[in-house]
Amino acid sequence: MQPSELISEGISLMLFGMGFVFVFLTLLVYATGAMSNIVTRFVKQAPAETTNKPAPASAPAAGNNDELIAVMTAAVHKFRAGK
Repeated sequence: MQPSELISEGISLMLFGMGFVFVFLTLLVYATGAMSNIVTRFVKQAPAETTNKPAPASAPAAGNNDELIAVMTAAVHKFRAGK
């Protein structure tokens, strides 16, 4: 086999492979879009959660993080001391 025949065979194989991948990915995009449309048509949407939830009682006040910082510092010191 001559080098020019080998190169032309390699190029044709490359083009065939790239074409196959392009067609497959195009079909995959359309199939995914169709499945998305089907699912959204038949599945009811979950109700949106309200954002007006009260803060938990154990949460620190907006400007007072001293207790939180103290607890986190103690946890880090205890973790490092365990090694």
